[in-house]
This record gives sequence, C-alpha cells and structure tokens, in this order.
Amino acid sequence: MDTQTSTTVSALLDLSDDGVHAALPELERDGGARTLPSLSAEDGSGALWLPGLECVSAQGPDTLWLHDALLGPYSADIVGYLGLVRATGGPVLDLGSGAGRLAVPFARHGFAVVAVDRDGPSLLRLRQWARRIGPRTDRLVTTVRADLTELRLRGRYQLAVLAGAMITAVPPHARPALLREIASHLGTGGLLALDFPDHAPARLAERPRRAFAFRVPRFDGVTETVVARQVFDLADMSERITYYCRCSTPRGVHLRTLTTHKWLVDPERLARDIREAGMCVAQRCRHRIDSVTEHVLLICRPGA
Repeated sequence: MDTQTSTTVSALLDLSDDGVHAALPELERDGGARTLPSLSAEDGSGALWLPGLECVSAQGPDTLWLHDALLGPYSADIVGYLGLVRATGGPVLDLGSGAGRLAVPFARHGFAVVAVDRDGPSLLRLRQWARRIGPRTDRLVTTVRADLTELRLRGRYQLAVLAGAMITAVPPHARPALLREIASHLGTGGLLALDFPDHAPARLAERPRRAFAFRVPRFDGVTETVVARQVFDLADMSERITYYCRCSTPRGVHLRTLTTHKWLVDPERLARDIREAGMCVAQRCRHRIDSVTEHVLLICRPGA
C-alpha cells in the first residue's frame, strides 16, 4: 500500500501506563468500539494526527502497514509540499524519504528528486513504485542510501525537505552540521522545509509516559491492533517508542515488538542552529495535536 493513499487510523485510545498490557485483548473483545473521537487537524482537513508517533526506525516486511499508517496523517502535506516545489522548481532533495511518500509524487509531477534514506528496503519500495508509474517518473528519481548524520551532498537544490519529523531522527549534536550541509547546497531562492512535534516540557515532566492503542488499516485480510508506548527522558532530550503489535490471521495470532528511538526538539536551540547554518525561518505554521504536543512546520531560506 502506498503511503499517500493510506487510510487514517480510525481508532485512538489514550491509555494509562498500567493498561498497556491489557489493551490488546480488551480491544479485541469489544471489537474496537470503545474509542475516542478522531483527532482532527485545525485546518479542517479531518486528518488524524497521532501525538508524535511518527516511526523513524528501519522498515521490514512485517512493519510496512504500521509505517504507512503512522505516516498516513501526513498525506495531506503532499499538496503543500508540491506547492513549494512549484514555487521553487527542482531539483528537490528529500531527506529521510522512506518509501517515497513525497519523492514519487514530486517526480510524477515532473520534478527531479534526490531521495536519501538509510533504509535499503524503503528505497527499494520507492524505486518499484516509481517504475510502476512509468519510465519518465523513474528517470526523475535518484536514490541514495545514507545516514543523515553523515550526509555529504553534491549539486544544488531548490527545495530540501525533512518531512515526517525526520529531524527527530538526528541527534541534537549532529543537527548543526546537517543544517550547514543543506544550506551550502541550496540554490538561489532555495528553501528548506522541516517539521517536528513540539512537546511542552512542563507537561512532559508531569506525564513522561503515554500509551495509545489503535487499529492499523489493512486490506490483506489481517487484523492488526497496536499499543504504542512513549517514554520521554527530558534529561537526555530523547524519546523511546515501543509498538506492541498483534496480528490476527486465519492461521493464528502473531505478536511482535518494534522500538524506535527519537530525539526531542528544543525549538529555541533549533532556531539557533538554523541561524548559525546561514538560514532564517521565513514561515512557521503550528497546530495543536493534543494537550501536550503541537506540530510545527518551518520554511527556511538562506540569509539572515
């Protein structure tokens, strides 16, 4: 299933930490009917925004549906990013491209894209998707397997994108070098667009552990229910998310666990890193996800 066409997660429960282990069987017993209303974006799009659960760990065959579901709420941003591409022109640098949620639509609309990701299977999915669309789209996409902490770029780009909270996959100490590398390869009039979940530190100190249960939309006859457990470490400015997945198939029930590690973003420190890299924030868009977290989108341009 391509991420851009995935259905938003339909069931979201905020659970106490003690209820994590009991959540999956309880959800299965009542058929998932005991749910809260969907969280909607303030722009009226109706997209469900999970509170900072974007997964940045490597994909595997057993986690594709989960990854696509976690990124599904971001599908609406494709239109916005396409607008930026049309305003700036190509080529585009898609950092942390994953399976091509943005890169393939960019190429499909005629823009050259360099898609960078550390995960080989994700880049393979991207390549296969581009080829299915056609030779022209395939030719416009270049894939590069690389870690963002060791990024070395070539050429000039009119738009660089760190979408899906990919900046949280980069340790705070490594962000200045990454931002400098990006800034040094932006062309005249070029832009950098990035987004991240902004968690209120005081609220996190009160509630450093959170858990959410949801159903993963699948269309292959498998019923997948997930409990996602977040643990925040404010001293280390880090976050660990563990996904407890239960898949029910005609052959039985399969359990698996996926863990991803992310870094919290201090907006003031990030703004300083952006300035020191030779860029400035030209536009800032925020919308509230829940009582603890806001989603922040920054559009940056070269210059003071």
